[in-house]
Amino acid sequence: MTAQLMVQPSSLISSGVKISEFGDIYLFKFTDELQCRFEELLTKKKAATLTPEEEAEYVGISELQRIFTLINAQIATKSKWCPNKLEEL
Repeated sequence: MTAQLMVQPSSLISSGVKISEFGDIYLFKFTDELQCRFEELLTKKKAATLTPEEEAEYVGISELQRIFTLINAQIATKSKWCPNKLEEL
């Protein structure tokens, strides 16, 4: 197993995460700034132009995204709320 450097996801929580109301539940989301940074890093990754520091940041943000996707899915599954229309998603 090869060690991989990454920015600790927990370091992004205080400034890069918000809780948003979605129907009658609350979900974790990236702030607009963190979402834009993630998209910028993703574009650079696809072009293979990330620096090692940017790669570590990308890996950390990606890990935080996976964590929040899992948590949000569990919250949604446990809630009694269910969207009636696709546009509510």
